[in-house]
Amino acid sequence: MLTVEEKNAQKKAAAKAALEYIEDGMVVGLGTGSTAAYFIEALANQVRDKGWQLTCVTTSIESEQLAATVGLKTVPIEQVEQIDVTVDGADEVDARLNGIKGGGAALLFEKIVAFKSKQNVWVIDGEKKSDNLGTKFKLPVEVIRFGAQLLIPAFTQMGLKPKFRKQENGELFLTDSLHYIIDLDISGIFDLKTLATQLKGITGVVEHGLFLSVCDVLIIGGKTVQTIKG
Repeated sequence: MLTVEEKNAQKKAAAKAALEYIEDGMVVGLGTGSTAAYFIEALANQVRDKGWQLTCVTTSIESEQLAATVGLKTVPIEQVEQIDVTVDGADEVDARLNGIKGGGAALLFEKIVAFKSKQNVWVIDGEKKSDNLGTKFKLPVEVIRFGAQLLIPAFTQMGLKPKFRKQENGELFLTDSLHYIIDLDISGIFDLKTLATQLKGITGVVEHGLFLSVCDVLIIGGKTVQTIKG
């Protein structure tokens, strides 16, 4: 198990390595989370040092605020035809580069940005790598607030042990879109494509945190790993 210092060092190394995929004039997607934050800061330094002109699209209010603080130009996603590269973190990634995202509750915006990107680069520390998704991290599912409690029995019948995500004060957590998050236990489930389809078919579910066949490049602690999607 990595220490906090070792994890942070790997996150910073991965974020720095991701700069190799960025070129002057690109439209860049900025992810959400601690490792993505390191990338945003490193990218801002690169832009200043090289005099680059970039256009950035963010995946959360948090990332938008950080980008503004470090001087990166951001625009709404509707103002770009396509995103050249998106760099984001992940909560858990398997050997086929399928992942779970949404620990930062930005999974809906992250997925929209990812699907509009030519290339998706994920930056993680070594502890995020897993043989089977769900063994290290719960699967976040974003749901509308109206009737959200009615989803708990449905998820329970699926054997997913649902639990509403809560804030420190005990109130239900709200996403940037003012939705709730229900975290599911998918350990032991190996047919991820079927699960993804089932979840999207449930009324009240906005999006789930399964990112299948999305990642093109995985960087673990500064070391780049590339495999075929799927």
